[in-house]
Amino acid sequence: MMHGVCVIAHNPEGQVLLVRLSYGSQNWQLPGGGMADGEDPVIAAKREFSEEAGLALSDARLVGHRVEKLHGATNIIHVVVGNAAGEPVCDLREITQVGWFARDALPQNRSATIAPRLALLEQG
Repeated sequence: MMHGVCVIAHNPEGQVLLVRLSYGSQNWQLPGGGMADGEDPVIAAKREFSEEAGLALSDARLVGHRVEKLHGATNIIHVVVGNAAGEPVCDLREITQVGWFARDALPQNRSATIAPRLALLEQG
């Protein structure tokens, strides 16, 4: 079993930040990544968000988790929501594109994991 984080970051206009990875399906997805053993999900989310978008995540809080299968392994994905402002920057190695999207205008080529993760906001 592996633990990871997913970040739902909103800008002042209420848009959500999505990234495209250089590997895998290359669909748009929420930023995130792995957690170290014993690492706090909010700390991990801030680190991953900074690495993937080049922005600071403020007012971050844990909103829940999802159990998902990935490559045959069970993953517990801790979903963290927060705020960010500014123009994101991608590293062009792991992240090939990054951008802000209105929740009602998300790109069609997006990961199926986005909707259930965003739904956690409605539950909390």
